[in-house]
Amino acid sequence: MVKSWRVQEAAREIRAGAVIAYPTEAVWGLGCDPWNEEAVDRLLLIKGRSVGKGLILVADNIRQFDFLFEDFPELWMDRMASTWPGPNTWLVPHQNMLPEWITGVHETVALRVSDHPQVRDLCSLVGPLVSTSANPQGRPAARTRIRVEQYFRGQLDLVLGGNLGGRKNPSVIRDLATGQVVRPD
Repeated sequence: MVKSWRVQEAAREIRAGAVIAYPTEAVWGLGCDPWNEEAVDRLLLIKGRSVGKGLILVADNIRQFDFLFEDFPELWMDRMASTWPGPNTWLVPHQNMLPEWITGVHETVALRVSDHPQVRDLCSLVGPLVSTSANPQGRPAARTRIRVEQYFRGQLDLVLGGNLGGRKNPSVIRDLATGQVVRPD
């Protein structure tokens, strides 16, 4: 299916190292190419977030994360597949397959498969993206484009227009190995 010109433009910008803002299911997000250390460093600087905290990666389907799942038990795969796409983020052992600027000090990485149409379209063009809430550290997550622009005036390369998905809260976060809820919805 042909993606909107806005999504195609955002994909080009991300491939060129951009930090963008985009609507997600519940709040606006900041994103960039997770493999581009310079882009991730810039995103963290803009947000005022420590690299040690780690970041969420979002994708349009579970297959975009296959490189991490080679030795995973069937139970783990079933847990993730039964909740995706949707508002569920799983803390997954990264087995040193991702750079430290994504994982921070953790042995796991946070993964989500979005059900937001624009996020899915974007990820289908560029692969998994960094996805962190669009707010300076310690401030409420942006729920409007105007708030994104107030928070980050002139610091972002692109703000992808669109609507939030209608959820009230960000995704629930669970530990894949235990199933335990780390952050409720």
